[in-house]
Amino acid sequence: MADKEIMATGRRKTSIAVVKLVKGKGRIIVNGKTLRNYIGNRPAVEMLVYRPLVLTDNQEKYDVKVKAIGGGIVAQCGAIRHGISRALVKANEEYKNVLRMEGLLTRDPRVKERKKYGRKRARKRFQFSKR
Repeated sequence: MADKEIMATGRRKTSIAVVKLVKGKGRIIVNGKTLRNYIGNRPAVEMLVYRPLVLTDNQEKYDVKVKAIGGGIVAQCGAIRHGISRALVKANEEYKNVLRMEGLLTRDPRVKERKKYGRKRARKRFQFSKR
């Protein structure tokens, strides 16, 4: 695997992240910006993204380049985490059990419920007036 980039796709809600894993020093670049600049001051979200790298002890071994589209920042970070996890498994099959135990390889199936007719949103009703 010398100088090869490993690609994987991660998804969460309506966000899609195409992740490239390259040998490097542990930098994460999202849409041309560093991760910290991209997500702003959100340390919890940053930890969420680094989780698969920390579990497999690869923080300093790979650079991660990401193209993220759709959804909001937090959903995109969830997609990035999913993509990084899948790429790490492609890089080394031994990581599969560790990542599976943490639930990082499972795509989060929760998406917004569709709006129903006769309602304001999916479940919210219009205001009821008795008189």
